[in-house]
Amino acid sequence: MSEEFKEDVTPEKDTYGADSIQVLEGLEAVRKRPAMYIGDIGVKGLHHLVYEVVDNSIDEALAGYCKNIVVNIHEDNSISVVDDGRGIPTGINQKQGVSALQLAMTILHAGGKFDKNTYKVSGGLHGVGVSCVNALSTKMHTTVYREGKIFEQEYHIGIPDYPVREIGVSDLHGTTQHFWPDATIFQSVIYNRDILEVRLRELSYLNKRISITMNDLREKDENGNTYSKIFYSEGGIVEFVEMLDKAAKRNSLIAKPLYVEAHDPVSNVAVDVALTYNDDFKEHIFSYVNNINTIEGGTHVAGFRTALTRVFKNYGDKQGLFEKAKVEVEGDDFREGLTAIVSVKVPEPQFEGQTKTKLGNSEVSGIVQTTVSRALEAYLEENPKEAKNIISKVVLAAQARVAAKKAREMVQRKTVLSGSGLPGKLADCSERDPEKCELFLVEGDSAGGTAKQGRDRAYQAILPLRGKILNVEKAMEHKIYENEEIRNIFTAMGVSVGTPDDPKALNLVKLRYHKLIIMTDADVDGSHIATLILTFIFRYMKELVTQGYVYIAQPPLYLVKRGKEQEYAYNEEQRKHLIARLGHGKEDSVTLQRYKGLGEMNSEQLWETTMDPTRRTLKRVSIDSLLNADEVFTMLMGDEVAPRREFIETHAKYAKLDV
Repeated sequence: MSEEFKEDVTPEKDTYGADSIQVLEGLEAVRKRPAMYIGDIGVKGLHHLVYEVVDNSIDEALAGYCKNIVVNIHEDNSISVVDDGRGIPTGINQKQGVSALQLAMTILHAGGKFDKNTYKVSGGLHGVGVSCVNALSTKMHTTVYREGKIFEQEYHIGIPDYPVREIGVSDLHGTTQHFWPDATIFQSVIYNRDILEVRLRELSYLNKRISITMNDLREKDENGNTYSKIFYSEGGIVEFVEMLDKAAKRNSLIAKPLYVEAHDPVSNVAVDVALTYNDDFKEHIFSYVNNINTIEGGTHVAGFRTALTRVFKNYGDKQGLFEKAKVEVEGDDFREGLTAIVSVKVPEPQFEGQTKTKLGNSEVSGIVQTTVSRALEAYLEENPKEAKNIISKVVLAAQARVAAKKAREMVQRKTVLSGSGLPGKLADCSERDPEKCELFLVEGDSAGGTAKQGRDRAYQAILPLRGKILNVEKAMEHKIYENEEIRNIFTAMGVSVGTPDDPKALNLVKLRYHKLIIMTDADVDGSHIATLILTFIFRYMKELVTQGYVYIAQPPLYLVKRGKEQEYAYNEEQRKHLIARLGHGKEDSVTLQRYKGLGEMNSEQLWETTMDPTRRTLKRVSIDSLLNADEVFTMLMGDEVAPRREFIETHAKYAKLDV
């Protein structure tokens, strides 16, 4: 997904002194620096509030006490989460002298997750807890059903309105959390149901036999029925793997997925793995730790990959299946066409990496490797026909990899032979510090020429692209590196493929720009070109996204003029607002200029609307869900028309007709 990113280029006056050092008490720290606790205050952070509350209910489910979770989006965009767990304890905590419920709701790092007798593993521990949700809500209302009674407490910006009180009796058990996100904190408090559903569906697969219901009270059908969807999986991650391949129309090479489930009694680590092979050219491995999507992998993924390579290599050598390949088979070859879910439950996970979603616990690697190796060895011995199908796919992958390597080497060889190696169409900047430099990928030579004239040559570089670049979703890897436009992007950025740790990872050692800005026309063709570029970046330069280097420019749609007054409109709402303000609500008092393409603006206009850091608005591209991003790119850029049509029809309400 992408988020709006307004740059602040004005340095603050130097007032840093002794009085600048502040001690923030309790939840005040959360409100002072919310992004430190929930990631950001945009779309991602807003939806993260829901995940934090749902995580508590999932923890109850993991402990064996909860079977049903209901998430409601109310008409006023508040959220309520209802579960049938044990209910948060409401008795007086002897150490603190207040209700345990109040402690959990108002004190950072207070909760049962830190007591291993209460929760063996906890999904919510990676986050910040329900107290942060409370702090970032104008109002929150907690209702607990426990021990035959009903208790409640209400809060405003994390401060209790009254002590926990008993309000009735009930045979029910569980907790209901209802909160209203603070509009003074978040850029928007409008919830996107689709974003929530992706996570809830994911949780239902990762935690089988738990019912998660999504109700959107903002939407009713013609009969007055509220929108409702139930997520439930009997088979867990086996169904997850099957769903992924079915949705992408990938044809399976084996009859049913291989499933591995184990528990290590010493470390208390639980391993849950499902895998299958298909006729696709790419690997699709999605990993989780305590239900957290570890987009950067970690020790659990390393253990899985090691097991896969060793077992298949030993089997193929023993059966003589690699003799006719005429190429050396490597680890990557065993993962082409692989769809797998690697899910582990770890009592005390240690996270690292750029996005803090990379598992660092060293003991997990060996546990996963041993578990998967045993299951895979047995599977291959018992299913020789399917084993042969997989090995044949591996051999083809090895041959394709050799061809792709030659194509990559050709790119780098041309770079060396041609001096600087930079593409001829690139108008480079004079600055050499990558942190200060930005590269615009511009649609077409005409717009590229305008951008070259309008840019700041000190730190802005322009690379015009010729029309629509190759759709990498449909192409074999060696064809991708042979494509001129893609080669130009690689050489202009200064990146190469292969690191000491991963031969397929992007090497950023010689990266020349820390901002890669996609700038296309504000029409259907422009959107298509931007999607093609993003597909290429997601598949072959994903590290640029995870490091936060990829942006999308926002050119204006209209110039609204009346007399000597003129302003730009970047969307239809702004156009209406400017007509109301400049033309007093009458469109024939004003002059409207519709920009169909970047080339329709002169260099000064392009600079002041789209390229000037003091005035422009960029959208930074980020990945909230690796799984969802993979599905969307596969669906949008793949061969199947039906899923693409369904996606467009579903999301048509979010689109504007371009006329």
